[in-house]
Amino acid sequence: MSLRKLLCTAAVAAFLVTVTPPAGAVEQSQPDEIDALPFMPAPATQVWATRSLSAQPGQQAPQFLRLDIARLTPRFVTSDSPGTVTITGSIVNVGDRKVSDIVLRLERGESLDTEDDLRKALREPAAAEAVQPKFTPIAGSLEPGQQKDFTLDVPLRGTDPTSLQVDQPGIYPILANVNGRPDYGGQARLAALSTLLPVLGVPGGETKGKPGAVAKLTVLWPIADKPRLVRLGGPGQSELVDDELTTSLSVNGRLYGLLQAYEQAITSMSTGMCLAIDPDLLRTVQAMSTGYSVRGGAEGRGEVEAKLWLDRLKLAVAGRCVVALPYADADLVALNRAKLGTMRSLAVTDGPKLIKDVLGVQPLPDLVWPEDGVLDQSTFDELVTPQPDKRYTGVKSVLLDPSGVADAPGTAPVVIGGQHPVTAVKIDSMVSDALQGSDSRPRTLSGVTSPVESQPVSVQNALAVLVFRAGWQGDGRNVLVTPPRRWNAPLSEMTEFLAAAQKLVGSGYAAQTGLEELTESTPSVTNAKVAYPAEAGAREISTVISDSVTNQSVQLNGLVAAMQQEDSEHAAPADLADPLWLGLLRAMSGAWRSNEQGARSAADISQGEINGLTGMVGVTQPNSPILLGSGDSPIPVTITNKLDVRVTVRIALADTPGIRKLDLADQVLPARGERVVRVPVEVLRSGRFPVNVRLTTPEGVALGDSVKLEVSSSAYGTITVIVTVIAGIALVLLSGRRIYKRVRARNGENGGAPSIENVTPEKSSA
Repeated sequence: MSLRKLLCTAAVAAFLVTVTPPAGAVEQSQPDEIDALPFMPAPATQVWATRSLSAQPGQQAPQFLRLDIARLTPRFVTSDSPGTVTITGSIVNVGDRKVSDIVLRLERGESLDTEDDLRKALREPAAAEAVQPKFTPIAGSLEPGQQKDFTLDVPLRGTDPTSLQVDQPGIYPILANVNGRPDYGGQARLAALSTLLPVLGVPGGETKGKPGAVAKLTVLWPIADKPRLVRLGGPGQSELVDDELTTSLSVNGRLYGLLQAYEQAITSMSTGMCLAIDPDLLRTVQAMSTGYSVRGGAEGRGEVEAKLWLDRLKLAVAGRCVVALPYADADLVALNRAKLGTMRSLAVTDGPKLIKDVLGVQPLPDLVWPEDGVLDQSTFDELVTPQPDKRYTGVKSVLLDPSGVADAPGTAPVVIGGQHPVTAVKIDSMVSDALQGSDSRPRTLSGVTSPVESQPVSVQNALAVLVFRAGWQGDGRNVLVTPPRRWNAPLSEMTEFLAAAQKLVGSGYAAQTGLEELTESTPSVTNAKVAYPAEAGAREISTVISDSVTNQSVQLNGLVAAMQQEDSEHAAPADLADPLWLGLLRAMSGAWRSNEQGARSAADISQGEINGLTGMVGVTQPNSPILLGSGDSPIPVTITNKLDVRVTVRIALADTPGIRKLDLADQVLPARGERVVRVPVEVLRSGRFPVNVRLTTPEGVALGDSVKLEVSSSAYGTITVIVTVIAGIALVLLSGRRIYKRVRARNGENGGAPSIENVTPEKSSA
């Protein structure tokens, strides 16, 4: 076939694809005709009929419409629920061309009866083609950028053309399916949202019977944020990276919503709820409540909001269950890999003390909930092993994801054996993961999306899984629910989920179980092992960041070793160093997983704070050049210590041609003191010398900046004098030897006769 024929054939094919509606698509009709003639469903896998000419096979089809669901009611169907499902939202034209004949319907699939079916539905939207009701027209057309709000009422049961025909309890996949006709294309699905609808009882129909052994429900509610504290100080002296916490702590903010949802649920879930608090967030909010500034010099705006939120938190946790997260939610495995054992211990010991001091409540002791609920064997061994000095007694219980525990069937707590046995309480990963939403999941080629964490109906899938656990499994399992550490769901979604939990407890499908009861139980399985999934390692803080933090820890250790407390009225070295250790933990926070830039920024901040401390000790620049009176005159160097502790320093002179530094003992600088130290040197020649001087600790940690001294000397040094004397003696000896040789040479020429100069002339005769 010739090239011209190939091109013609391709052009005809492209024209047919563009103008011909795909199989199964509906013919265009006016809105008033839609009610009389229902739209036929577009196939579940069908996308817009035409693709961009530049699109390659396998690429995502262009998007034209976006479906935003603002409300779905009821979220959890019981026998006393309304007989209809109502969805409210909007359809937005996000494409580059007009879309006509926009219609919507709610479809459903077959009930998901097994845990495997549910897990598959959480990974990928389940098929919802068992019942495909009549489409309802939404808009005749939408131009690019236009939006159309809608409310759709769908009967749960019955023979209505739009009914979901739900006759029995179950966990049903439902699909909000939007069809439309883009310009230059055919009718097809252009947007869809898939989720799960739990039906525990059909209104006017059957209700799911209560299980023989009810689920044991525990909720661990996280109060955490990414690290924001730069420097902790007195009233008005603390500094934060930014002022975003002000918004989060204010009405309608994220942290405000988390606390409000907890307050609303605690009255009826007092046993089964526990707060997991990041101590670093608590310290930051406490600092904000006394006044603070934002990096760059701006005054913080959230003093009032911080104080109100902190007061409410104190009231809410009084006498309640509290768990301390690792300080700054530090990545314990990454700390262990970097061999930062002291920091790892600090991460799990400093938090409980702070929570008790600030909130007046004792967290559950010796308990760790690591990032992602997993630990590698080495980190686990380090965490559970007490230190010989008894300052660290070791972890006694851990909260782990089921993937982090091996040889441990079931949902009950187990013992991880070894020299120091530990109780492992397993998290319900299916419920907890569903609360994460689908932010990280790509849009499928069929245009179907799942609920997103920060949007309405984001907890719907998790709510359905929770109902399945309580209503269908009936094996008395433990259900420990742990929302994401920095959960960003709207307040309405948080309260919706907790309301469903309360309803399950109140109706007898679940029973509250305290977290302390789980950690103190006597497990029947005592030979479980720690497991560390390969994918967990990929999510750790990167080695680039951990190497930076390791270098900073070496620097800080060297500085601390050079400090001594002056007296009881002055600061102790720990008073200055401990805030910097906590700053290093912020750089290793699990909040920076998948956020390399955030981790780098935190590491830069901690390095800047260490540099600020070392910069308080250094050499003072003299006002004029230094003139040395002799070759062995010492160089006077003024050293200053602005810290409130005594510091041992070493004076380091850079190699300078013409000057040799002699040995000098380490110097002890008093707290907030200054000394002039005469540094012994050997001047090898006269002239002017630029001498670079700086201080270090005995371990070699640089203190302050290097200072250039201008040193002048017109005198010879001892070595120079000795060399000159030796040279003079040698010159005299060489000169005498030369004179001697010349005399001997002349005597030899006269044959031994006296020199002519010594002969008396004879008188001449007459």
